[in-house]
Amino acid sequence: QVQLVESGGGLVQAGGSLRLSCALSGLTFSSYSMAWFRQAPGKEREFVARISQSGGRIIYADSVKGRFTISRDNAKNTVYLQMNSLKAEDTAVYYCAASPRTSLFTSAQANYYDYWGQGTQVTVSS
Repeated sequence: QVQLVESGGGLVQAGGSLRLSCALSGLTFSSYSMAWFRQAPGKEREFVARISQSGGRIIYADSVKGRFTISRDNAKNTVYLQMNSLKAEDTAVYYCAASPRTSLFTSAQANYYDYWGQGTQVTVSS
């Protein structure tokens, strides 16, 4: 059974930091590109960041560039999202996702990804 399990969400003050983790099982982790999306109430699911199978190709949404860092540890079957300088507008449920595809052309679209985690809530207060 394929499982993606996020952790690390919580409540943080604006300007603070959180580190999200997503552990994958049931798949050969190194064969999948991984991504983070987020969804705030009343809004569509939004792309945040993506990392390739080897970790060598990374893209970010403009809204998080310079503040968030995606990384992966293939030995631990885990992808991370380090979030610094958090803003109130970062408040959302954050989801990790996995895809066997390698192209970057559509990698910011949700339908690029075949497997999804359950989400973890991030709330940024001022």
